[in-house]
Amino acid sequence: MSEPASPSPCGLAARLAAFFTDSQLTPLAVIASLLLGLFAVLMLPREEEPQIKVPLIDVLVAMPGATAHEVENRVTRPMEKLLWEIPGVEYLYSTSSPGNSLVIVRFKVGADLEQSLVRLNQKLQANYNRIPPGVSAPLIKPRTIDDVPVLTLTLHSATHDHLTLRRLAAQLDDAIKALPDVAETTLIGGTRRQLRVQVDPARLASRQLTLDDVAHAIRAANARTQSGALPSANREILIETGDFLRDAADAGSVVLGLFQNSPIYLRDVAAIADGPSEPIDYVLHGVGVSVGLSLVDAPKATARTQGPALQTEEEAAVTLSIAKRPGANAVTVVHDVMQTVATLRGVLLPADVSIAVSRDYGATASEKSNKLLLHMGLAVFGVALLILLFLGWRESLVVLLAIPVTLGLTLLVFYLYGYTLNRITLFALIFSIGILVDDAIVVVENIVRHLRLPSSRGQSLHDIAVVAVSEVGNPTVLATWAVIAAVLPMAFVGGLMGPYMRPIPVGASAAMLFSLVVAFTVTPWAALRVLGRHAGRLSAAHDADLHDRAPDTFFTRIYHYVMEPMIAHPRWRWSFLGGVAGLLLAALSLVPLGAVKIKMLPFDNKSEFQLILNLPEGASLEETARVARELAASVRTEPEVRDYQIYVGVASPFNFNGLVRHYFLRRGANVADIQVNLLPADERSAQSHDIAVRVRPRLTAIAAKYGAALAVAEVPPGPPVLQTLVAEIYGPGEDSRLALATQVKKIFERTAGVVDIDWYVEEQQPTVRLRIDRTKAALHGISEDTIARTIRTAVSGARVDLLHQPADREDVDIVLELPRPMRSRAEDLLALQVRSDHDDIVRAGERPLVPLSELVSLERLPGERNLYRKNLRPVIYVTGDVAGAVASPAYAIFAMNRELTQLDGRAFGGTQPRVALYNATQPDNELEPTIKWTANGT
Repeated sequence: MSEPASPSPCGLAARLAAFFTDSQLTPLAVIASLLLGLFAVLMLPREEEPQIKVPLIDVLVAMPGATAHEVENRVTRPMEKLLWEIPGVEYLYSTSSPGNSLVIVRFKVGADLEQSLVRLNQKLQANYNRIPPGVSAPLIKPRTIDDVPVLTLTLHSATHDHLTLRRLAAQLDDAIKALPDVAETTLIGGTRRQLRVQVDPARLASRQLTLDDVAHAIRAANARTQSGALPSANREILIETGDFLRDAADAGSVVLGLFQNSPIYLRDVAAIADGPSEPIDYVLHGVGVSVGLSLVDAPKATARTQGPALQTEEEAAVTLSIAKRPGANAVTVVHDVMQTVATLRGVLLPADVSIAVSRDYGATASEKSNKLLLHMGLAVFGVALLILLFLGWRESLVVLLAIPVTLGLTLLVFYLYGYTLNRITLFALIFSIGILVDDAIVVVENIVRHLRLPSSRGQSLHDIAVVAVSEVGNPTVLATWAVIAAVLPMAFVGGLMGPYMRPIPVGASAAMLFSLVVAFTVTPWAALRVLGRHAGRLSAAHDADLHDRAPDTFFTRIYHYVMEPMIAHPRWRWSFLGGVAGLLLAALSLVPLGAVKIKMLPFDNKSEFQLILNLPEGASLEETARVARELAASVRTEPEVRDYQIYVGVASPFNFNGLVRHYFLRRGANVADIQVNLLPADERSAQSHDIAVRVRPRLTAIAAKYGAALAVAEVPPGPPVLQTLVAEIYGPGEDSRLALATQVKKIFERTAGVVDIDWYVEEQQPTVRLRIDRTKAALHGISEDTIARTIRTAVSGARVDLLHQPADREDVDIVLELPRPMRSRAEDLLALQVRSDHDDIVRAGERPLVPLSELVSLERLPGERNLYRKNLRPVIYVTGDVAGAVASPAYAIFAMNRELTQLDGRAFGGTQPRVALYNATQPDNELEPTIKWTANGT
């Protein structure tokens, strides 16, 4: 009797199964897929956050002496109009301050940085002829995510001062900079070495000299000239004239001129000190109270701190931040840097200097990627165990083989697509495991079912597998494309959220496509080899009358028990459908009832957060340091705090959040940052967000006591934003905008759950303007530039020249200044004397000195505020965060909108009874008072 004819493959799925089931290429493809996946895991750079291509370019222009309004009209507005013409520009943010203009150009997400930079440069260079007199050429600084430091090292010591730490950090910087994948390195804090020439005005006047005379004399004496060469005895001898100033003694011997036929030396009129510069910022390091000295004895202490035992008091510190090159592996870069630091211990770094690792994105990236890889393995094992319980151990082995093959090919796609191994890409893989096994399960289950059918007796295993795959091929393809259609639209989300979340739809879609191919090729091949010897026993046990029906099992009996009544009786059917609809409506009602909170992303458990402190304009550096230390003293009592760094007058190393918010531009005596570093997540039970919520009330109370604004800045779980809550205030005039912003700020303060409230309206810092009597100055032959230069030297000091110290890593400036007690009041400046500058010859007594009190008068007036604009329209920002009772900004916005709709637009310069509210679009004009909520990614 002849064997039944083999069925011809029907459909793409059957053809693939027919070809690969008996092909020798199948095991090679499996091995290649696994090796390519392993290659991708090893080669993919590991990072904390996904790479987001959002070109940010800062354009800085100076107009010395101009008011904020003049800077806005002469510089900012014309430049904005030009930059707005560039294709691809999405937002323009500008700040006009006295003497300076900053325009932040943000291109569309995904735009190429180099191309955007070229377009911007070409646009500005083509219009250089339009730069007004007195305005500098634009300084262009591109900003990318690769500028964010992946590692920050804080050098601190109880025995060394800020100057010594700065010099050690500069030498460490040189050693680290030589590593191949290290990009930008920045020193923050410390005092630089200077030769400070502190002139006594009384001695200077008694010898008929001015500050300009001293500056000219120092420059003239600090010179060496290559004068040529002389031939002598068949050799050529180089001739040099003069010598550089090398120390305080050399500077003190500089001759300033003659007085009563005697030379006047610099040491006769000034105190000369070779040492630290006058502090313009402070950086301090401290540890948590609960950590204290016990941290050194902990097993993991060496990973956090190198050096002697940590102290419980704050110490002088200098921070070195290190960024990596684009595409470099953060884990490798950090490892190489730490190895370099370890080799320099005892060679460059003394034993009494400690190094605290205040940021290590390499460790966090490695920790998260390893944890997610472990979870991915657990997910694979869980799926295999589930299949083992319902289908059997042989079937679970077949499915278990399909999962790593599919994941390996998906990881290869990530590598070829330029992604990095971060928490988003790994989440995409874990998310995919639950759906990619569906195809393999369907195919395996149908093959098993056909093997158990009596009609399959006598057929070859190959033919059974082909028929089984052909039977479920089209539904499986349809189901796969349905899943892809549901997930893929996420890849087209705009804004910063789009590229941040794009690895999820890309990875899930690729995994589904690969799983479909694997299900039609590898799964039948593996099923025949794993199930083959078991098939005959299964087939012989069935009754011939079953035809195409498998025998009843426990699960099939439950299925029949539930489904048959619903199919047979309409009452049961409609009751079931009504119950499903009711459950659906009940689930949807949880959102408006508040039982389920709407939030785009959950809080991440980071090991850090920042305190951003802004004192009123005019606060001194010492006052800001005192408030910052009081805040630090409060937060260090938390048991989860490992250590902290205080940055006063200077910005702390910025993260991705700070890059978008431009925290790195924070400078001035009234600003401070506190970087709070927590214990690792596995050493504490509280989440970082819970700790921030816990400390915020008492920290806010301390800041309010000094009239300061404080923000507890957490690293957001998604893409960064200006702030969680941002209300943009537009209006027809400056006063109307300020009045509306004041009301909006009050509504922020009244709304439950809204914290960290601030606005972009500066205090008007007291200003003293020295007005020059031009007539008197002209009669004495004194130019206004001479007077301005003298006052600037007296107030801020003047970098006259360079002290030549070849061994120093940083420049050692010769600074001409007045002693601090002699420049504490504006009236003290009027005692300075100047001389006619019509003659450049410096001879004491030839030209009479004129005190500034005869040429200058004082005028006290309030300072100017910065002027902000967005997309060519003036704006005021009111910002805030949510915490505690309100976990999502959506609910806070809903609550505030109810009050904002009650505002009368006519009270703020408008003609309509209501203030317009915008959410997704920008206002068309600023003729009416308008409030625009800026979208956020949290």
